[in-house]
Amino acid sequence: MAATKINHRAPEPPYRQIAADLSGRIERGELPPGSPVPSEKELTEQYGVARNTVRSALAVPREKKLVHTVAGRGTYVSDPVDEDQAQPE
Repeated sequence: MAATKINHRAPEPPYRQIAADLSGRIERGELPPGSPVPSEKELTEQYGVARNTVRSALAVPREKKLVHTVAGRGTYVSDPVDEDQAQPE
């Protein structure tokens, strides 16, 4: 799956462009619930950016609860059903 090319002249910073691309891939089902998100290293290579840029980008879908990170294992696409059940009523 090819990553969207980063436009360094765009008014939107690279981390936001990456976050939008990853979020779009999740919403389109290209990265289904439970699937691993490519590693930081893989994402830095795909997008041609620094690791800190990728970390900032991953924080956006994490805040939206689209992904979750398991320490020592990686980042995975969240299951919206599980997220709905986890919310207090």
